[in-house]
Amino acid sequence: MKHISRIVIVGLGGVGTRIAPILCQYLTYEQPGLPVFLIDGDKFEPKNAQRQIFTSLGNKAEVTAGQLRKDFPELSIEAKTQFVTDDNVYIYIPEGSLVFCCVDNHASRKLLSEHCRSLENTTLISGGNEFDDGNIQVYIRESGKNLTPPLTHLHPEIMRPKDRNPAELDCMELSAAGTPQLIFANVKVATEMLCAFWVVTKKEVVFSEVYFDLKTGAQRPILRKE
Repeated sequence: MKHISRIVIVGLGGVGTRIAPILCQYLTYEQPGLPVFLIDGDKFEPKNAQRQIFTSLGNKAEVTAGQLRKDFPELSIEAKTQFVTDDNVYIYIPEGSLVFCCVDNHASRKLLSEHCRSLENTTLISGGNEFDDGNIQVYIRESGKNLTPPLTHLHPEIMRPKDRNPAELDCMELSAAGTPQLIFANVKVATEMLCAFWVVTKKEVVFSEVYFDLKTGAQRPILRKE
């Protein structure tokens, strides 16, 4: 496996809670010594049960980490119960991290992309969806050079986000944030992000983005150059 110092999953919602258990199952047999960090400042609510996987209410990172530790005792799994911000991103995501960006806002995507650009070696796999379509992006840096473009490249909605980092929102704003989601689109995004992880760690990367549409069955990989 390509050298990775830690795996970080940012956002434990409809996508993140799908990625986490499958990833941990894979790591248990492939690299049990690799630490996994789960980051989310939000909490599970009963309404989340329609799309998200959890066994109890409480902070999303903490609840998910607790269940994963029971299921995968061989792994080191740590929960960080805050949103990623300018003040903590350099602590949570150090050199050599592989990051799954499972957030639902462009402000956080931009923050993660810009931070990863400041590192010498890192991989950022980001995914998101509308109701029945979506995309993933793969941003890879090696020896201080971009092998694939950052998330902001040719994505003005990420470069100039109209939303805000969830750390800046109050409880009422957090509850009202977001758009209607389809569980099958969440599962598709999670699956493509995990497949990208495997490609990054095992093979030469031949795409930097993948677009999909559930209604038409279309899927289109793209290798962009910065």
